[in-house]
Amino acid sequence: MLVFPYHLDSTNSIKYAIFKRSDGDYWQAISGGVEDEEGMLDAAKRESCEEAGIENHCEFIKLDSIASVPATVFDCHLSWGPNVYVVKENSFGVRVKEKNLIISEEHTSYEWVTYEEAIQLLKWDSNKIALWELNQRLLSLII
Repeated sequence: MLVFPYHLDSTNSIKYAIFKRSDGDYWQAISGGVEDEEGMLDAAKRESCEEAGIENHCEFIKLDSIASVPATVFDCHLSWGPNVYVVKENSFGVRVKEKNLIISEEHTSYEWVTYEEAIQLLKWDSNKIALWELNQRLLSLII
């Protein structure tokens, strides 16, 4: 699953947090998977807390964007079993009030950027599509 933290300033300007992976030289959203009997929203909240220190009470938005990702992209693909070839990647946005994030060892840094800057920096198409949807949803609420 993907989670994009966003922040609205006093002029309703939207900034998105993107994260640079520690095991690769690329930018992406918070990402992770469902554990045990978790639901998607609970997994999104857990991963957001683990990877960026985002508290569970923040406002999460479930996006319609769902990508199909080859299981071999993930280091842990063997734990899903020999017959899992594709993993569904659901997406969320989360509104944060504070822009200071506490990142995990999965990332070397993070940046608060505009939508246009994020689209240029993000590596994965699924991240770009989910961010596009979130941006469109937020713009429709602001205008």
